Amino acid sequence: MTATSAPTLTPDLTIAAVLAALPGARRALFARYHIGGCSSCAFQPEETLAQLCSRHENIPVQEMIDHLLASHENDLQLQISPSALAARLTSTDDAPPAHIVDLRTREEHEAVAIPGSCLFSQELQREAFASWDKNALVVLYDHTGPRALDAAAYFAGHGFTNVRALAGGIDRYSLEADPSLPRYQVEFEA
Repeated sequence: MTATSAPTLTPDLTIAAVLAALPGARRALFARYHIGGCSSCAFQPEETLAQLCSRHENIPVQEMIDHLLASHENDLQLQISPSALAARLTSTDDAPPAHIVDLRTREEHEAVAIPGSCLFSQELQREAFASWDKNALVVLYDHTGPRALDAAAYFAGHGFTNVRALAGGIDRYSLEADPSLPRYQVEFEA
């Protein structure tokens, strides 16, 4: 697991800064307050937490801050570090095999992938939900981490008890765990 301390959040912090500090903040805001899911409840990157709370039924700012920090702590529990994944993949113990799922595009997967991983598809998702052991280790990864965290939360919401998002994605994995994997940049990454 990763151990990243929670940032300090203040009412005058912009939403852009919150999203940069807490990768799961967008999901947390939508899940609890239905903020950020559509044009009527959207936010602007330069808007502050205080302004956002004021505009949305005067949500107490400290309540929102506490929720964002608690969600961040939960997100940390959903992550696995590159070194922990590498150790798991090379382990010779009797642990059942892990499912390593690549959420990137087919082109990215074909260019560079964690050995043994499979490319996510709707068919793979149906197979996973229908027949995979819900207690087996499932590791999801993308390029830099945020999408995998959202996907891990989705899998956990569907009963997977040992699902993890690769912290920092394949980019960090190639730096910390397997330097033989080439790094790359995506021009427009969500």
